[in-house]
Amino acid sequence: MMMADLSTVTVLCVVGARPNFIKIAPVIEALRAEPDPLRTVLVHTGQHYDEEMADSFFRQLRIAEPEIDLGVGSGTHAAQTAEIMFRFEPVLEKVNPAAVLVVGDVNSTIACALVAAKKSIRVIHVEAGLRSYDRSMPEEVNRVLTDQISDLLFTTEKSAEQNLCREGIDKERIFFVGNVMIDTLRKHLENALPVDTTLLRNDVDPAKLLENGKGYGVVTLHRPSNVDNPRVLGRLLDVLAQVSHQLPLVFPVHPRTEARIRDGRFDFMKSQTVVCLPPLGYLEMLGLMANARLVLTDSGGIQEETTALGVPCVTMRENTERPVTETEGTNTVVGSDARRIRSVTEDILATGGKAGRVPELWDGKAATRIKEVVVRWLSEERAGLGAHRR
Repeated sequence: MMMADLSTVTVLCVVGARPNFIKIAPVIEALRAEPDPLRTVLVHTGQHYDEEMADSFFRQLRIAEPEIDLGVGSGTHAAQTAEIMFRFEPVLEKVNPAAVLVVGDVNSTIACALVAAKKSIRVIHVEAGLRSYDRSMPEEVNRVLTDQISDLLFTTEKSAEQNLCREGIDKERIFFVGNVMIDTLRKHLENALPVDTTLLRNDVDPAKLLENGKGYGVVTLHRPSNVDNPRVLGRLLDVLAQVSHQLPLVFPVHPRTEARIRDGRFDFMKSQTVVCLPPLGYLEMLGLMANARLVLTDSGGIQEETTALGVPCVTMRENTERPVTETEGTNTVVGSDARRIRSVTEDILATGGKAGRVPELWDGKAATRIKEVVVRWLSEERAGLGAHRR
């Protein structure tokens, strides 16, 4: 089929939270590249409102400054989602895009997808079909609802397509393209940066602690289910302190987690075997993980990044929406049970942990495949060959 002229077609891309920056960077680059470059407009909702951190991600990932910044800021899930919708609707009226492209599962994802669907604008969802089957996670609700109102769904692993088909989504709208987070990782790995330890949050000599021949582990902890309940948080901090006596830990502390640690008067950040740091830029975090012996986390994206890096990952959650990281990769889901965390960590230190393998199509070319599908799809739409909406 001859491609229609797409020079006047606009794809509006949405970014809202730090994980989204990592996912949107290769997509924007691919959509704007020759051949068949598409006009794109980038909207930053401001869901994560730390300007310094946001700027570092845009700079490090070489993303052009967003054309539109909604500046939404923090709030409850309902208030934040509503505010994004309220501010996003006039943008659609002004830009009049052919499609709105959203990534991931944050509040910005569902909010902007819902406004677009209500205005009969096509919705493209990158990272569709991931399921934890835990509706207590706000992200799970966002994932399910976004997929139901999307016209084009791009998946990172084959199980995602099975999830979508079970939920009644037409298989013809689903495309297995691989993982755009891994596109970003592969592109920037050689440029990973060392951590600036002058930013320490506690009184530890990192040089003395980490130059002991043991190496180090990395910790990230931010999920409400882990940090908002003082009993759960206290239990996790206790077991992490125990692990740190076997293997020094580097802990970039999420602002939410730091506040809960201080609220609970836990003395974890006084530990002399844990290097506590503020949140890190992408390249610093990438360098930190790439050289770690293991990572303990409750992050979804880090499960994928450690699998791509071949670094053992201990996921402190009861479930994962990224099962391929466990069935094929280096990830082990352990929940918040202290004995299980200790047991798996000790096994990794003794044996090196799972060897794992890089999953199918996690080859750094996911965004290129997305571009090919989007161009063909929009050409069919322009030619009047596209299927009617849902």
